[in-house]
Amino acid sequence: MSKTKGITKAEKKILITGGTGFLGTHIVRQFLDAGEKHLRVMASSVPEWMKDSGVKAVEGSVTKPEHVAKAVKNCSAIFHLAGKVSRDNEDAAAMNKIHVEGTRLLCEAGKEAGVKTIVLASSSGTIAVSEDEQIVDETFPQPVEVFSRWAYYASKYYQERSALASFDGEGLKLVILNPSLLLGEGDERLSSTKPVLDFLARKIPYSPSGGLNFVDARDTANAFINALEKGVHQEKYLLGAANMTFPDFFGRLERLSGVSAPMLKLPKKLAMAGSGFISSVYKHWGKASPVASNEVEQAEYFWYFDSAKAEEELGFAPRDPQETLQDTISYLRENFLGEGVFK
Repeated sequence: MSKTKGITKAEKKILITGGTGFLGTHIVRQFLDAGEKHLRVMASSVPEWMKDSGVKAVEGSVTKPEHVAKAVKNCSAIFHLAGKVSRDNEDAAAMNKIHVEGTRLLCEAGKEAGVKTIVLASSSGTIAVSEDEQIVDETFPQPVEVFSRWAYYASKYYQERSALASFDGEGLKLVILNPSLLLGEGDERLSSTKPVLDFLARKIPYSPSGGLNFVDARDTANAFINALEKGVHQEKYLLGAANMTFPDFFGRLERLSGVSAPMLKLPKKLAMAGSGFISSVYKHWGKASPVASNEVEQAEYFWYFDSAKAEEELGFAPRDPQETLQDTISYLRENFLGEGVFK
């Protein structure tokens, strides 16, 4: 019996842009733990442990067409996490370049290369932010008039629109996931857990009057992986574990860490006016303000929502918020403060 020799097709890879960040690292680890052998990570620099685990590194930027073309080649699916997190509106141009232009480049190149699925990381802030304690879901109109004042959330909104316009057609699937504040262990760059670090270091002077939602990065990573198969084309999924007022949030951190929560409470208008004045004075001096007026303003709003859609369709199962907060505190103390410094 004769054997016919043929060319073996290269295995299709899964590309993760921004795969070295807080969320991306958890997605990579969960894929590796599940035995996935065909991962490709695009970032400015890919750590040796990923390469040693068999991950193919593509070092580059989503804003460079030649880097993007190389990254998407022979890929079947993309997790698009690359981005820039900043509460400073002066970073608007940089964020738009990465989030909007970079996403358009990636979607167009992916479509041309035969990529079938893109899972896009956006933010709950493009859907769930209001002046009262209303709990919203994906069916609510996006509050453009609110978040358009903040460059980061505006850029994420236009990122979503760019992806929806660029990656559509027969046989293609674009799924948008909108997680809230990511907490838990492993945030090496403090891109998301810095508010908890500031609390532990007693750098938060007062308790805002708004409320937040947070979610464990590990549970978010699992939802992203599930979205590859279970997500519906052009649908958005809010990912969150708990809605809490800031006094409640700080109270829980106090009980878990032993660090006293801020006692001072300021009316919304006074807090916003005060932060704006301080920022303007420091700007006049040519120095960085210790108080970010945008962050103060955002903390006076409520970022509440319901994740029932993700739970039902993606199998999203957030863990107990207490576990997430405890793991966040332990990680930050061990890696940034020194264990036991504030005990």
